[in-house]
Amino acid sequence: MNNQPWSRFGALLLALAAGSAHCAETGVSDSEILVGQFAAQTGPAAELGKRMQLGILAHFNAVNAAGGINGRSLKLVSRDDGYEPEKAAAAVKALIEEDKVFALVGSVGTPTTLAAVPAINAAGIPLIGPFTGAQALREPFNRNIFHVRASYFDETERIVQHLSTVGITRIAVFYQNDSYGKAGLEGVTRALAKRNLKAAASVTVERNSVDVAAPLAEILKAAPEAVIQISAYKSCAALIKQARAKAYGGQFFNVSFVGSKALAEELGDAGAGVTISQVVPFPYTPSSAIVREYQQRMTEAGNKDFDFSSMEGFLAAKVFTEGLRRAGKNLTRESLATALESMRDHNMGGFTINYAPKSHEGSRFTDLTIIGRGGKFMR
Repeated sequence: MNNQPWSRFGALLLALAAGSAHCAETGVSDSEILVGQFAAQTGPAAELGKRMQLGILAHFNAVNAAGGINGRSLKLVSRDDGYEPEKAAAAVKALIEEDKVFALVGSVGTPTTLAAVPAINAAGIPLIGPFTGAQALREPFNRNIFHVRASYFDETERIVQHLSTVGITRIAVFYQNDSYGKAGLEGVTRALAKRNLKAAASVTVERNSVDVAAPLAEILKAAPEAVIQISAYKSCAALIKQARAKAYGGQFFNVSFVGSKALAEELGDAGAGVTISQVVPFPYTPSSAIVREYQQRMTEAGNKDFDFSSMEGFLAAKVFTEGLRRAGKNLTRESLATALESMRDHNMGGFTINYAPKSHEGSRFTDLTIIGRGGKFMR
């Protein structure tokens, strides 16, 4: 009898401990979930990070206005990595150890995301929707990384398929001298080899550089009918402008990471006819439910300037929140990963995501768009 009060007290402590354990995951409280993003906010690739962030916040704002996910609001903590691997490694380390975020969404870039992988794996923290299609982040399989976009192999195959279909076989490659550029080069090389072709020329530019005089000279010497570019918008625009100034009349093709809107703005009148492969639905025409939702959420957030990069950020955020919803109230990083892996043939209104326990590819959707006059995009 004398032990009953202590038994009741012990049971109460256990109950309280169990209740608090439900909110004991890093970055999760009863009212809030902290989400991290590392991406360029300054430097030559800044527009990629800024636009990605706008899309993420447009969705987060709408979710919070509707009461959050399972009663918790979403708070985004962003750190600038300047599109440099060393800064990215430091940024993700700070997000995990100092900001104590629960998960990561919408990193930007191949070399930067690769530099962050050791810290991501050490913490067992999920990264959803990195803005990169590099195979090195897909193979070998990494349970912590959930891709939303198609791969660079998918994009370059689409480009080379189109060129070969219209009879263009003399193709040069202009690529960034890092893991991103080399991933794209490998994709082009594979797609060409599939058709018994080789690149007419392969030339490089350094990351965050616009020094393109030497690579352009090599391209002009090779006289290709088309140039596939695997770099960021500043260097790609510089090459196109200088090539046009030298009366080069071939076609230019880019993969989606270039930053379509930023490239069009950098090119101005020189942009007409430049083709860009895309991995998200066309954001300018409300022809599907997902695009209508994106446009509505961006407008509600005060951003009527639609583009592909913010569309990608929006999709990454939407996939992430669907995972949170499925994970339930007792949220952990493990329960989020398991919940995301349950998203099979998940149609978000015109864009379908497919995950499984041993496949985090997400989507293989690709499209081709052309910059028209006035910088407007056409399909």
